[in-house]
Amino acid sequence: MKERIVTAIVAMGIFLPLAWIGGLPFVILTYIMATIGLFELLRMKKQPAMSGQSLLAGLMLWVILLPGEYFQMLAAGRITKMEMVYLAVLLILSYTVITKNRFTFDEAGFSILSALYVGTGFYFLIETREAGLVYLFYALFVIWGTDSGAYFIGKSMGKRKLWPVISPNKTIGGSIGGIAVALVIALLFAVLADMGIPTMKLLFVTVLLSVFGQMGDLVQSAFKRHYGVKDSGNILPGHGGILDRCDSWLFVLPLLHILQII
Repeated sequence: MKERIVTAIVAMGIFLPLAWIGGLPFVILTYIMATIGLFELLRMKKQPAMSGQSLLAGLMLWVILLPGEYFQMLAAGRITKMEMVYLAVLLILSYTVITKNRFTFDEAGFSILSALYVGTGFYFLIETREAGLVYLFYALFVIWGTDSGAYFIGKSMGKRKLWPVISPNKTIGGSIGGIAVALVIALLFAVLADMGIPTMKLLFVTVLLSVFGQMGDLVQSAFKRHYGVKDSGNILPGHGGILDRCDSWLFVLPLLHILQII
């Protein structure tokens, strides 16, 4: 427990100031986090980090992460981001031929999906911060509140398992408790922060975010169970890897923009 607390304090000591500053420092931090997260996924698949396919997946990730203004500066309007992402897909598929199918189509699919999954989630981390610090803090507090509520309420009141095949410790009571805590947090933001969102809409969106955040957690548990690993990585002592801590972010942050509340 002490190790977890120390790690959390150090991590927040790095993340929160850079989130507050925003701009290029926060973009660089996001690139670092996303790159580590991608290679955690590839390592689960036992795909070597220093290999052609991993480097191509990393290149695709970096293209997806590029904020609009940075992309325009680099591309000068000659090519769209979608075209560059598709070019990266073609390069990864071509690599199956170059390696004479030692790098298979299935592995190429895993690399492409991993880059899309991690890259899109962290791209919207940047976009959410650009929209305003209040939106980023709202999303993060909803995620953290859901996790804490699910843990403590599930531990004291949860009896029926939520999805034992995937995550045996999660309960239905804990899941509902997590949503309840998220709603309390949303009410606090509605009262104390100027988000420009009607309260009822904010509460409805919060329920969706809490549910999808829990789904992101379950997806990460499914990955780890399928590949037979306890944690996605060990960069955060006591917590595991970047994906172990940010799994809900990858579902919640894009959803904020899909629901058009930012």
